[in-house]
Amino acid sequence: MTIKQKKFADEYIISGNAYQAAIKAGYSENYAKNAGFKMVENNGRISAYIEERMKELEDKAVAKQDEVLKYLTSVMRGEEIEPILINDGDYKQRIDEVPLSAKDRIKAAELLGKRYGTWTDKVDMTSDLNIIFEDDYGD
Repeated sequence: MTIKQKKFADEYIISGNAYQAAIKAGYSENYAKNAGFKMVENNGRISAYIEERMKELEDKAVAKQDEVLKYLTSVMRGEEIEPILINDGDYKQRIDEVPLSAKDRIKAAELLGKRYGTWTDKVDMTSDLNIIFEDDYGD
């Protein structure tokens, strides 16, 4: 893939507009009108590069399971803090940091417990039912 094609792909990821991406990458307006979309659809290297970069960006943007579990654990253990506004009088306020409330810590513990199956609802499934299967297709 050429440097110009890579620039096109990077611009296309940003805007989603093949024409504008081609112009910003340095292609002529004439070429951009006719070939911008085709470069995305028909050039295997460009489309593979775009797909790979999109996956990388998604991996960075979306929290994974282990990240969520680590965060919930730190909340449950009281390691997280949150900013709050405190009134100092005379129309003045300051920001102070306090540990998360017990309510938040309990919710984090509850979510972790659900994840690991710590608490399960037990349902009694015993029954005295007799099941009879009958053929009613009529022979």
